[in-house]
Formats: sequence, structure tokens, C-alpha cells
Amino acid sequence: MIQQINQPWLQQYPDEIPHKINYEEKPLQEYLKDAATEEPQKTLLHFMGKEMTFGEVYEGALKFANALKDLGVVQGDRVAIMLPNTPQSVICYYGALFVGAIVVQTNPLYVERELEHQMVDSEAKVIVCLDLLYPRVMNVKNKTKLEHVIVTEVKDFLPFPKNLIYPYIQKKNYGFKVEVNYQGKTHSFVELLRSSAAEEISLEIDVKKDLALLQYTGGTTGVAKGVMLTHYNLVVNTTQCIKWMYKIDHGNEVILCALPFFHVYGMTVGMNFSVMDRSKMVILPRFDTKQVLQAIEKQKVTIFPGAPTMYIGLINDKNVRKYDLTSVEVCISGSAPLPIEVQERFEKLTGGKLSEGFGLTEASPVTHFNLMWGKRPSGSIGVPWPDTDVVILSAETGEPAPPGQIGELIIRGPQVMKGYWNRPEDTEAAFRGEWLLTGDMGYMDEDGFFYIVDRKKDMIIAGGFNIYPREVEEVLYEHEAIQEAVVIGIPDTYRGETAKAFIVLKEGCQLSEEQLDSFCRKHLSAYKVPKAYEFRKELPKTMVGKVLRRALVDEEKKKLQLEKKSS
Repeated sequence: MIQQINQPWLQQYPDEIPHKINYEEKPLQEYLKDAATEEPQKTLLHFMGKEMTFGEVYEGALKFANALKDLGVVQGDRVAIMLPNTPQSVICYYGALFVGAIVVQTNPLYVERELEHQMVDSEAKVIVCLDLLYPRVMNVKNKTKLEHVIVTEVKDFLPFPKNLIYPYIQKKNYGFKVEVNYQGKTHSFVELLRSSAAEEISLEIDVKKDLALLQYTGGTTGVAKGVMLTHYNLVVNTTQCIKWMYKIDHGNEVILCALPFFHVYGMTVGMNFSVMDRSKMVILPRFDTKQVLQAIEKQKVTIFPGAPTMYIGLINDKNVRKYDLTSVEVCISGSAPLPIEVQERFEKLTGGKLSEGFGLTEASPVTHFNLMWGKRPSGSIGVPWPDTDVVILSAETGEPAPPGQIGELIIRGPQVMKGYWNRPEDTEAAFRGEWLLTGDMGYMDEDGFFYIVDRKKDMIIAGGFNIYPREVEEVLYEHEAIQEAVVIGIPDTYRGETAKAFIVLKEGCQLSEEQLDSFCRKHLSAYKVPKAYEFRKELPKTMVGKVLRRALVDEEKKKLQLEKKSS
């Protein structure tokens, strides 16, 4: 297809960043083993007052690997991890890899419908979940091929006396404490580790062919697809990240992990980065501005990967100036566009650098990034990472577009996925030869910096989470009072974008926004629930009856412009 391409972005690279990298061809989990062997007493993670060394995490991962082996897990089986950021999520991730399993990262926010789809599609054999999520898992288990459920509690890895106090806090916050029936094929995570040996399991892994991860994403159809990422894909992208941060104090950084590990972005630039770089990760189970500010000050955080909504939340916290944030040196922003005013305000607060990048699950995920210590054009997603080729494909000619011309971003590189799990047709549609079609529209300037101007897909990015309109629409159509529904993204000062639903009711039917909101919350994760509803008698359509989604988007833009003028 495309043989030779220009790479003007390479001229932007400082001398410290190589144009090409020699990547190690070893399984991802070997980085934990090597660090634990050479520096066993070095701290790997901090979690709510508890610290664990590389040696301790490695021992836990080996014990978990042997526990899985005893449960019948063999190389190539899928093991689902449905946990927030905790020590258990790190131990389970690497432990599953040590037994040769393929990790299936599962969002703890999933409702039963979403969880069932992912378990059925991946054919996961085992799932690890929090006790709070246990009822949800058991409600779908019999509809899947899940054989074993492993349950853990947040208190399992809390220091004394927090581990004793936590059950009371849990009951206060949630109104109940889940009682888990540990028998048969429901197992206690702590008991499994206690009864398992910390022994290595002999494996033969082809790092370029064998999968380490199935990372689920949505598509334009709203159907969640399993992105197949090999050990090599993940090793490459983490290595690229480390090489890009050439000024950091490798091995001595403190990385704030507030981004969820079940999201490929948090997994790569948080967890895998920390292990490979042998730096300390400060783990937070959820983003809370007070907890983040306290963690930065107390733990002297130096690297903070996040999403724009996180930085927005921090700079607007009324108490932000009470905290010392000057330890922060590098902030890696992704998942959504970063407003320039947010970048400037956050850099003033910390004295560090906040730069925006770009990626997608299908690329492990990072493909572009702005220079941390160099030219950073306003609104740009930066330049491609080493060994990453990018072309703007002209819609008119099907050939590479010249600088300044808008087209579809297509990518080629060693971090690009193997394909979609059990979906050969979708895989074929996603590629043109060895080039991944991103569906994102943008352009490259004369200096090799890239800009995203629109999305070919209708995906909405709200606070770093992807919302696929059709998935929400399908849920709305399940309501007996709804005749037609369409969902679009509208601007939101905090989340960047949020979902708005336009509804046409069936004749004679009545429905309030509150009733509709309650209905959606039963069938969708909270972040996918529309934040605004508008009831109409009809929707704008083409001559053939297709809803003009773009017309609704344009209407909302005009409304916003009028509101700004009037204010």
C-alpha cells in the first residue's frame, strides 16, 4: 500500500531520544522477576500506608500463578481481573502472566449485561473480583464459561489498624457488607496465596505471537471487542514511554497511579512503567482530589499520568494551594483533549511539565506524545514515538495527504495489536495492509506535529472514558415508551464531553427525565448514562430515514455559542 513515507517529526527529537530502539524480546512478567532478583528489598508500591517490595510482589505473583495452576489454568486460558487499583490487581496481573494465562482486564463499573458479554466473548475460565462485586459476578456466572471465582477485599492488603477498621467503613459507605460463601469453586484470594508455593512455572513463550492481554474496547457499532495485545506489544510501548522520559531519574521516580489499571493507558504508563523502570508506584483505588493532593505531598510524587478531568479537578479544588505539589516533574495527559488553560494552570501550581499525548487501545495504547522538554505547539497531540510511522490518509485520493490537509490518521508500529479476538472480519476492516486505521481525523503540520480535528467514529470521550452512542441508544430502545432515540456528545466543562440523548416517545406515552435516568442506570455503567435528555416530536432525518446526528451536534454548538454571547 504505502511504501515510503516522510518522517519530518524526527527532526524534533532531542539527541537523547533514539529514532529506533532495540527492544528486548522477553515476556512482560520477566521484568518483575529481574527486578525482584536484583533488588528484592526495593519498594515497588505504596497503598494507603502499606508498602510492598519488588520481592514481596514477585512472591505473591508466583503464589497466585501456582494457585491458578492448581485450579486447572493452563497456558492460553483467560483470567479476568475485575479490581480497582490495589496491590491485588498488580499481583493478579503478573501472576496470571507467570502461569501463561491471558489477562482480561474487566472494568469494576460494568453492569451485569456488560460483564456477561465480556466473559462470554473471552471465554474466561477464572475471574478475580472484590467482595462488593461478588453478587454481580455470581448473577452472570452460569451464563458464561467461568469455572472459578476468586474473591478479595480491600482490607486484605491494608496495614494495621486500617485492615480492622475498613469493614465498618465499608458498611457505613455502602449500607451493607457482602457475605461471600467460600466453598466449591468460590475461593478466598488470601487463602489461595497462603496455601500456594512461590515456585516458578516453566513456560515457552513466543513474545511476538503469544498474547499477554485481551483489552476490551467498543467500536462504532457499540459492540465491545477484545483487542489482542502480545507480550511484545506491551514491552515495546512501555519501553517507548521510558525512552521518551529521558530526563527522569530512572529507578528512583515516584509514580502516582490514580488512572485505573483496567484501562490500557493506566496499565502501560502506570503499572508496567513502574515495574520496568524499577520505580515506586503510589496506588489509589479511585480518583479523589483530596487523596491525590495528600498523596503528592506525602509521597513526593514525581510522575503523574492522568486524564484532563483529573487535572481540572485538582486546579479547581479550593484547598489546592494548601498542599506542596512541587515534587511533580512530569505529567502525562491522555484519554481526551487537554485544554491549554488547564495545562498552564497546572504547570504553575507544580512547576512540572504537563504534556498531551494520543493513543488507542489497539496500539497498547500510546502512538504520539508532545516533547516534555521541547517544542509543544498549542492543541497538538505531539509527534509519533520511535519506530512509529503515521500517515494522514486523504479521503479523496486514498493516498498520503500533504501537510495541513485533513484526513484519517493511520498507524504502523511494533505496539500495534495482533487483531480483535475471534473477529477476523473486524480485524480485516481495521487494517489496510500493516497499517491500522484509527478512524480519527486530523492533520500534520510542516514540522511533523499532529493534530486531531474530529472523530470519524461517533465515540464520546467523557472524563477519559469512552462512550459509544449506539450502545446507549440500544438500551434506550429497550424502554417500552421510547419510539426513537439518538445520542450525541455535547461539550462539558469538567468531563470534556458528556452524552445527551434525544428522545421521541410513542404516542400516548409519558416519561420523565428522572424515570429515564433511573432506567439507564440499571442497564449502563454510571459514566455511560446520559447527563442530559431532550424530548422531541421528531428527529432530523435524511430522505431515506437516517437520523442526522451531525445536525443535532450543530444545533448544540449553536446553542452554546448563543449562551456565551448572552453571558
